[in-house]
Amino acid sequence: MSPERVVVTGGAGFLGSHVCDALLREGAEVVCVDSLRTGSRDNVPARVEVVVADVSQPLDLPGPVDLILHLACPASPVDYLSMPIDTLKTGGFGTYHVLDLARRKRARVVIASTSEVYGDPEEHPQRESYWGHVNPIGPRSVYDEAKRFGEAMTVAFRAEHGVDAAIVRIFNTYGPRMRAHDGRMIPTFLRQALAGEPLTVHGDGLQTRSLCYVDDLVRGLLAMARSDHPGPINLGNPDEVTVLDVAHRSIEVTGSASPIRHVESMVDDPRRRRPDIGLAQEVLGWRPRVPLEEGLRSFAREFAG
Repeated sequence: MSPERVVVTGGAGFLGSHVCDALLREGAEVVCVDSLRTGSRDNVPARVEVVVADVSQPLDLPGPVDLILHLACPASPVDYLSMPIDTLKTGGFGTYHVLDLARRKRARVVIASTSEVYGDPEEHPQRESYWGHVNPIGPRSVYDEAKRFGEAMTVAFRAEHGVDAAIVRIFNTYGPRMRAHDGRMIPTFLRQALAGEPLTVHGDGLQTRSLCYVDDLVRGLLAMARSDHPGPINLGNPDEVTVLDVAHRSIEVTGSASPIRHVESMVDDPRRRRPDIGLAQEVLGWRPRVPLEEGLRSFAREFAG
């Protein structure tokens, strides 16, 4: 049963807009709150109310709110490296203001955290009980530490104010509406392959990722919203692949003749990334369904069209 009125922060972004789509299909009234710095109105379905606002500032919305999905935050390297202070403010002040809105509206709130809280992990696969291995002053820290702080704020609001707040840790997700130049691996590879350019693989390419198609991830988010579990719960695809393998598959699905070019490794780039999704399976009855090959082909068609 869908809640009556749902607020999606970051609803004009890649993931948030797909969440808005899914909520509309379930019959919910949806409000998108977005600063539009990295999102686009073009992503937002017509029946969604759009409130242009920066969640790092105090947030108030008229009327009842049953559920909040807090997805607002620059998530691509291009964005968070160019807007480091905004990223920290969104993850810190923004999460505070969203949790305070949930307190005032007596709404359930799901806070989107990230696999980046695990950093370059020393435990593999990563379980929710793992504390992480993060460089707090490295270039990626503005995103990693903003999310870690947001988790701490969520737990504090739950303990002090009794807010019905939950945390999901989202692993690498891909699919339609990712921007071609946002710096993340799959849109970068597809853009380069379709243009006949070399695919730029950082380092030796043997670092691993676990890639979840956006439709699967949205199912997991909504399952968490319907549950009463506080989290944190990992949401991601446990099928682990190397970056080099993703590059070769991107060439294959696009029919490209592009070569692969190795470039300098990224600072603090995790060597291995794979979620343990046992808790998501047990509590939410969720696991991803879309194989990487199928998801890449679907995304490549949208990208080319």
